[in-house]
Amino acid sequence: MILFRIVFQTFGLALGQIWSNKVRSLLTTLGVIIGVASVIAVIAALQGLRQTVLSEFEKLGAKRVYIDGMLPDSMRRTGNWRDVQLQMPEIVAIRENCPDITSISPEMWGSYAAEYGERKIDSVPSLGIWPTWHDIVGRQVIDGRQFNGVDESERRLVCLINDKAIEELDLPREPVGEFVRLAGRRFMIVGVVETVQLNLFGGGDSSTEIFIPFATAQMLDPERWISNAWGSLSNPEKVEDARAQIAFVLRKMRGISGNDEDTFRVEVMQQFIDQFNSLAAGITAGASGIVGISLLVGGIGIMNIMLVSVSERTREIGLRKAIGARPAVVLVQFLVEAVTLCLVGGAVGLGMGQGLISLLKAVPDSPLKDASVPAWAVLLAVGFSAGTGVVFGMFPAIKAARLDPIEALRHD
Repeated sequence: MILFRIVFQTFGLALGQIWSNKVRSLLTTLGVIIGVASVIAVIAALQGLRQTVLSEFEKLGAKRVYIDGMLPDSMRRTGNWRDVQLQMPEIVAIRENCPDITSISPEMWGSYAAEYGERKIDSVPSLGIWPTWHDIVGRQVIDGRQFNGVDESERRLVCLINDKAIEELDLPREPVGEFVRLAGRRFMIVGVVETVQLNLFGGGDSSTEIFIPFATAQMLDPERWISNAWGSLSNPEKVEDARAQIAFVLRKMRGISGNDEDTFRVEVMQQFIDQFNSLAAGITAGASGIVGISLLVGGIGIMNIMLVSVSERTREIGLRKAIGARPAVVLVQFLVEAVTLCLVGGAVGLGMGQGLISLLKAVPDSPLKDASVPAWAVLLAVGFSAGTGVVFGMFPAIKAARLDPIEALRHD
């Protein structure tokens, strides 16, 4: 109880000293203020950017598997890229022999002239897909219908478009049933695909897209090869099993044996998400350490000012010790004063950091719209501030506690 009263009184004295020397106290705590504000702002900004990037990854789908041909380094001078591209029998074999791949769709990219009425676009990205493509990539038809098995088997001249194609080709708002010319052929629009804008920093325009049945794409350009394939995992936890199953099928069909290098690659979106999370954690820790140097500099400044304060108040210390104040009480007084300076600076820094984040979030199309200050960052900043006060306030406090009262009273 007595100790609590001493600490409480000492805290009051510390606040009194800070208030009586307002300008000096502000300059003293400036390093702590800047350090805490920087830590808060940097951590919140990184958290917001991380959330933005992860939300874009989620649009791609954590269960998606990307499969493509790959020319190993050892074959780049002698091999041919076309020789390692996926073949239709391989796609079918993966679908039938990989139990952890629930569905798969090849993709065939092309670019053709598109016309509607008087409007003509010389080059429009065209993608040949299977009907399963929509569920795998998470892009659904919002008007009309998807492709079906008959469209694929009969190589029908039907297509899906996105809203940007409607705008650029000057199509009716409800274009289902209209006809467009693609690569010189007449295609009927059977549906409109939702547009997914993958742009981390916002403000980007989506492009015109036209989708056609995969078999139709092969008919339009028989010389074009399969661009890649997308598969869907039965469970995100089955990543390694699915990868092993696909590798087994492709190595067997391509006659790859022993230690020969793979001529294909299998990538899983969840793998990229995990890698990004690890990278983001490392960047956050590194950036926090760098801006934490400001707190170190602020602590040194506080130590210097506290040493000056001990020198200025030598007679006061001598008087207090002469009337019975114990060295521990004097030590606690100066230590509490140093900690109080740091905590006050930390509180101001918290407010400044939060204000800076609010300004960044208010910027139009800001990638930091989800930025927020996590509780652990507040605790870290406050704890670091208090720790700075204890560490750098200890030496001046010990010096004050060790002053000889007689010598101190003689001090001018």
